[in-house]
Amino acid sequence: MNASLTGKVARVAGGSRGIGRAMVERLARDGAAVAINYASQAAAAEKLVGEITAAGGKAFAIQADVGRVAEVIRLFDKTIAHFGKLDILVNNAGIMFVKPVSAVTEAEFDRIFDINVKGTFFACQQAATRLAGGGRIINLSSSTTTRMMPNYGAYVATKGAVEQLTRSLAGELGSRGITVNVVSPGPTETELFTADKTPEQLQKFAQMSSFGRIGRPPEIAEVVAFLASDAAGWVTGQNIRVNGGIC
Repeated sequence: MNASLTGKVARVAGGSRGIGRAMVERLARDGAAVAINYASQAAAAEKLVGEITAAGGKAFAIQADVGRVAEVIRLFDKTIAHFGKLDILVNNAGIMFVKPVSAVTEAEFDRIFDINVKGTFFACQQAATRLAGGGRIINLSSSTTTRMMPNYGAYVATKGAVEQLTRSLAGELGSRGITVNVVSPGPTETELFTADKTPEQLQKFAQMSSFGRIGRPPEIAEVVAFLASDAAGWVTGQNIRVNGGIC
């Protein structure tokens, strides 16, 4: 175990599987106590808690819909009540659909903005006053915001909002030594990403990168762990694109 985050407390939204799970595993391995927020994957979250505690770490799982402000506040209340403080906030919860702008319904628009933007915004609002001094906020965006990808309009609109929120908040919280950054993965090998794609489609995504493959969750988690550490104390307001060179 790397002791670089020993004594720190992290909360990871969307932490039960995929990239979020890799983040939780890495932060715990670096010594952080981790609150794992999940929406519906209770069994996966509890299994991860068991694995971390069996390895000598500290973790617990909290169910919440981050699209509801009251639930976001409850997440902070329960995390701080359980661990005594919060040092690291990772806003990884998100949903995505691929659909022409002309076909997006009001209900679909509201839901994707509730989870991807509202959830992140109000978590950051809570963190602005409740995160420990010298803390870390790490928001998740997507490398799709730099590409002209048809049918991603609603999704990239939410991620563009997260990127601009991050830049503004970095300026607000610098006086408390809190850094605020964005990590923007490219196509990454998760169950959710690969489930509805043909081998041909996956190969097309792989060829977008300089390495001819899609990313792996631990590769994203490595960058999150760096941003959460003391080594990243002079890095704030940045968008780090962890995508194998996709422009």
